Amino acid sequence: MDVILLQKVRNLGDLGDQVKVRPGFGRNFLIPAGKAVPANAENIAKFEARRAELEKAAAEAVSAAQARAGRLEALGRVVLTRKAGDEGKLFGSVSTADIAEVITAAGVEVEKREIEVPEGPIRQTGEYSVMVLLHSDVTATVTVAVEAE
Repeated sequence: MDVILLQKVRNLGDLGDQVKVRPGFGRNFLIPAGKAVPANAENIAKFEARRAELEKAAAEAVSAAQARAGRLEALGRVVLTRKAGDEGKLFGSVSTADIAEVITAAGVEVEKREIEVPEGPIRQTGEYSVMVLLHSDVTATVTVAVEAE
């Protein structure tokens, strides 16, 4: 299935690219999410008419994401306290939702889907670097310190 991308999609293409995707991915994700339209003559003409408007919106989204990244970098380090055993092993784990909640409480609005913890859920006390994916082009790193109560 050929589609025209209406915004940059990670690992697929940039705004205006005409790409070939599997039909299910196009029908069930890209088109309903407003990230693409089917590539036919009518949609190509509509896209070319709206190209400047879409590029302006994409540039505004990137600048807003960069501003949020600057605020996240200014935070630097956030602290979570959890119950832990004598050796630093947590009773439970720290998930992306917990991290998003702490960062939001610190003053920068983030959603749990934007947070990526490379090692998976945190199960030990210590400091961890967490990636915050604000846009397909913009990421920020926040240090999460997990301390025992």
